[in-house]
Amino acid sequence: MSDKAIDTRTKILTAEEALATARRLRELGLRLCVVTGYFDPLLAAHARRLAECRNRADALLAVVGCPPRPILPARARAELVAALAVVDYVVLEEDSLIERLAGAGARVERHEPLDEQITQDLIAHVHRRHRGP
Repeated sequence: MSDKAIDTRTKILTAEEALATARRLRELGLRLCVVTGYFDPLLAAHARRLAECRNRADALLAVVGCPPRPILPARARAELVAALAVVDYVVLEEDSLIERLAGAGARVERHEPLDEQITQDLIAHVHRRHRGP
């Protein structure tokens, strides 16, 4: 193992870089899975879901969307997702990016409703803990 630390922020791509990556992987015959989500906050449930998706593809691109009431800034969420070893690439969501990635041959899995449920479950858990026994 190298003593050199990996800067996971290099996994964060622009929309154009993400599209070029999707095209390049398709040309190489590799399967790219694109998973969308808010990752706000990033929880173990997200990490498990991303690992499951990664197991079905050669590469994984996480698209970080913007929830209705974000807890963390988008860039911070992107850096947290990029820190996961199962994630190969991260991009911040932009208009029509998902459709363009699908057109470039990527398999897209949208998970925003699941993210909203995960966040609501966390909030409910915290409220229960604060109420006490």
